[in-house]
This record gives sequence, C-alpha cells and structure tokens, in this order.
Amino acid sequence: MNSPQTQKPISEPLKGKQSGAEQASFIDYLKTWPLFLLPQHLLSALMHRFMRIQHPGFKNLQINQFIKLFKVNMNEAVLENSADFQDFNHFFTRQLKADVRPDKTRKNELCCPVDGAVSELGDIEEERLIQAKGHYFGLHELLGGDQSLTDTFRNGKFATIYLSPRDYHRIHMPIDASLQQMLHVPGQLFGVNKASVKTVPRLFARNERVISIFATAAGPMALIQVGAIFVASIETTWQGVITPPRSKQIQRWQYQDGTMLNKAQEMGRFNMGSTVVLLFAKDMIEWSEALRPELPVQLGQLLGTINAKR
Repeated sequence: MNSPQTQKPISEPLKGKQSGAEQASFIDYLKTWPLFLLPQHLLSALMHRFMRIQHPGFKNLQINQFIKLFKVNMNEAVLENSADFQDFNHFFTRQLKADVRPDKTRKNELCCPVDGAVSELGDIEEERLIQAKGHYFGLHELLGGDQSLTDTFRNGKFATIYLSPRDYHRIHMPIDASLQQMLHVPGQLFGVNKASVKTVPRLFARNERVISIFATAAGPMALIQVGAIFVASIETTWQGVITPPRSKQIQRWQYQDGTMLNKAQEMGRFNMGSTVVLLFAKDMIEWSEALRPELPVQLGQLLGTINAKR
C-alpha cells in the first residue's frame, strides 16, 4: 500500500569532510559544482523523454554512438543489434544472456547484485559511513530520518557500488530475501561519479533514493537505489516505476504478503546509471577480503559471507 509520509526532521548530519580527506582537484570541482546551479530534475525529466524517442534513425544512431563511445560488449546481451531495441532506454536496460553472469557463490555467501565498481565498503561506525577517503555521511539521513531503521543498521556493514554508463543496469538480489518495506526519499540529483563523491558533501544522503528493506538469513538488509543527474527513472520488479512522478514527501510501502526474491533474481533497474548502497546489521556478515575501493565487480561474484559466529 502506498501512503505518503511527511519527512520528519532529520538530525544534524555529520560534516561531509574530515581531516585527512582525499583532496578533490580543480577539475573535479569544474565537473561537479555546476550541478548546484542547474535544474537537476528538469534535465532528468527531459532525459526521460529523450530516452524514449522511437524514431528508428534517431534511436539507432544514439545507441550505436553510445556502444562505440563506452565500448559496450553487445555479445553479452539477448538483443545484440541496435535496430532490435524499441528505444534508447530499452537498450540501456538491456537484458543479458542467461549464462553470462552466473551466480558463483555458495549458500552462505552473498553475490554481487550489479556490474560496476566498488566505491567504498566496510563498517558503519555508529551512524557514520565513508563516502570517500576522509569524507562521510550519516546513516540516519541516508535512511530518510527513520529512527527504527537507523537503530537496525547502526554499527553494521555497508557497501557502495557505482554503475558506470557502460555497465549492465539491472539490479539483482545478493541473497534470498523476504520483502518487508520500501521507501522513496525525494532529494537532489547530483552526479555520483568519483569526482562527485569527493566534492559534494553527504552525496548519497542528499540524492533521491529508493530504499528496499528485506529479511534474510543474514538478518535485515537494505538495498538502496540512489538516483543521480539524468537518472530519469528508478523501478523495482514488484512495484514498477517508482519515480517519476516525483514527490516532495517521503513515501512508504509496507509488504505483509511474504514476497520472496531469490538470490541473483532481478529486483529492479536504473533507467540511466547510478549507485547501489547495501546495508547489513551488526555482526551479521563479512565482506570479501578481495574487495577494495575502485575494484571492478560483476553480478554473481562473491561479495561477502554470512557470519557463522553470530
């Protein structure tokens, strides 16, 4: 059931930058600070329309140029020819062949939910998460000011994975899970690339996002789809398109029917790329020791392990 909820006052957020922070370059600022002045949501609405133009000559040209520019491997896609896509958005959210991203994990392991690159991962220190080296944002603000959810994930684990334009943009489940609730938190639409995480304070807690909460064998899990500039739409498989339209208030859905999603099953997608943030409660999981910031990852590879000592 969809019921609008007025956003409660959010406690004063942590300062976005601390001593010893990774310094942004002048070029980084040139790339990101114009976004403070631009009409972010208007531009994203125009992109939403642009991506759905179906004129064959126009959309085929755009798709072919994109494939060439970002070196997209179309051999992995179910549809390999640009002419076979209804519009650019269908190309961007293209389905992969069933055998190209197998789940490589065991029952007690978490699989990576997306293709992308690790932005940051590690421990949630009380309510503080790392955005980039020396840059932080708050758990309470990230979760839309929900105190119950904040208490659930305090001192837990987090992982942030960035999806570049060339990546596969469907999101899958890292573990078998029962859907509990979902929140849509309105916000800004700053970019989420490497330059942005060093220059925009509290980036992931400021941008629009869809927060899905699950019950799993590893305890409660939050899977957060973070919007960004030109991310014209975020959707889930059970609710469809969440945004647009955009609301000025937090919206919340409760699910009491025990909807189950299996590990590696598709759960949603970005219509244009962005970032996924995963949260687990304290002492429930351990991230793979092979993971580190900026490491490329693929759907189905080992992400972490359920903690046997819990």
